[in-house]
Amino acid sequence: MLREEGVQPYAGSVQLLDHLAERGTKVAVVTSSRNATAVLEAADLRPRFGVIVDGNVAVEKGLRGKPAPDTFVSAANQLGVPVERAVVFEDAVSGVEAGHAGGFGLVVGVDRGVGAQRLTESGADVVVADLAELASS
Repeated sequence: MLREEGVQPYAGSVQLLDHLAERGTKVAVVTSSRNATAVLEAADLRPRFGVIVDGNVAVEKGLRGKPAPDTFVSAANQLGVPVERAVVFEDAVSGVEAGHAGGFGLVVGVDRGVGAQRLTESGADVVVADLAELASS
């Protein structure tokens, strides 16, 4: 179904990815999903990510899931970026908690319904409604 119907990414997310690509910023996807590659391919986004740490990788490497920071730390290590210089973009409370617990340089909460206050209380340094807000920064 993914290939037949496709996946429509958030426009603001694509805008931010374009901005980061122009700057030569390394990016990774961290998700508990076991079908991350298929979803990224269906959305025509797979080539944009140098690293994918998904549910399959977590199991293979024995990484604890969110709210533990293990998967984010693994992605940063694979990118060759120290966690204190890496940014986590996350729309789930457990992911924000993971980024905060991992000592990442910046944790951006993306409020897609959870609520800005809840994301901030969970450890987000900044909360945005749409990643496009960061693309012009």
